[in-house]
Amino acid sequence: MNESEAEIAGTNQEGVRTSWLVRKDVLAGLMFMTVAVLGLWASRDYPVGTAVRMSTGYVPRLLCWLLLALGAAVLLQGYRAAAHERGVTFNAWRPLVFVPASLIVFAFAMQPLGLVAATLLLIGIGSLAGREAGWIEVAAAAFVLLLLTLAIFVWGLGLPIPVWPER
Repeated sequence: MNESEAEIAGTNQEGVRTSWLVRKDVLAGLMFMTVAVLGLWASRDYPVGTAVRMSTGYVPRLLCWLLLALGAAVLLQGYRAAAHERGVTFNAWRPLVFVPASLIVFAFAMQPLGLVAATLLLIGIGSLAGREAGWIEVAAAAFVLLLLTLAIFVWGLGLPIPVWPER
């Protein structure tokens, strides 16, 4: 097996199978995230309260959320280091980063900004996942998809979706 075949198969030069899961930082990130999820599940019935009037579940849940974020950061750092060792560049990560980011931005932008702006943000951020499309193609796709979205959900189904930002 030559060197490029070994990279594809996930083996090192000695032929021993390697995996990004056996890295210590990836395993530590998974452990942090597991403990955090278990803590969130265990404290699901605790009253949280507010920042001014904290209840019994406020600090444990806050710490679990922080541990979950720390675990995700450690996991991604380890996975990125493993990908770097195998020669995978950021371009392989682009879809994994920008497609979910576009959906999250769309979800949070829908209510305050309206359907038009949220859809344009969705398509604009999602287009960063690929490097092939130029800005003219993205603008044309955004226009067509915006019209289809309006036609189907607002005019066709009559859903009470805010089309423009609320004042």
